[in-house]
Amino acid sequence: MARQKHTPRVYVDAPLAVGERLELPEAKRHHLATVLRLSADDDLTLFNGDGGEYAARVLEATRKRLVVAVETRHTPTRESALDLTLVQAVARGDRMDFALAKAVELGVRRIRPLFTARGQVRLDGERLAKKQAHWQAVAESAAEQSGRLVCPTVDPAVDMAQLLNEPAEPGETLRLMLAPEAARSLSKIAPAMRVALLIGPESGLSHDEIERAAAANWQALTLGPRILRTETAGMAAIAALQTAWGDLAG
Repeated sequence: MARQKHTPRVYVDAPLAVGERLELPEAKRHHLATVLRLSADDDLTLFNGDGGEYAARVLEATRKRLVVAVETRHTPTRESALDLTLVQAVARGDRMDFALAKAVELGVRRIRPLFTARGQVRLDGERLAKKQAHWQAVAESAAEQSGRLVCPTVDPAVDMAQLLNEPAEPGETLRLMLAPEAARSLSKIAPAMRVALLIGPESGLSHDEIERAAAANWQALTLGPRILRTETAGMAAIAALQTAWGDLAG
């Protein structure tokens, strides 16, 4: 039996409508036409965060242009009702990419990189701008791969003082921070459908940061007796939250 051809999913930061023709940006053209070798009449799927998924067909694929026709729109149910923001301490190298990609796969809606006292990464200026663009690309790729209907935004990185001085957002947001020495587990916390989750760096949050965060209504949470790496901690905590209150409960 012939193997079914994979249909690429592509995030498009633009309005989409059935019946329109669309020329994809160069980065998308290169990946689809040069790397994946798509050609005329090949299928692909587009999404732009409006809650829909668009079936499209390649009209033209050259070394300079990739033009597609948008043919149909569908609205599958893939987004969790749990509105989850990950506040992730900036980690070294591939660890940060891993943490962001897995968070997107597990359904977070927003990611906030954070500089902390014990964090081993310091970025500013042009280096930070390039890293921000890279992190957003990681999130976009993970959204495409995992079947998301939205592409989570990676906000500009802030330091701990900025985070803790921010005024409360509109609506009720449950603020949780992972801390191995915390007394409460997830089962002891009242469910909420809007959550911000704070994950510390490789060396953990400092005692002072934990105290100041607690004063700003961040509740300390433990996942158990073992110490998790920063890139593992977020993944485990998000999976636990989605299982308890989101769409992984089955």
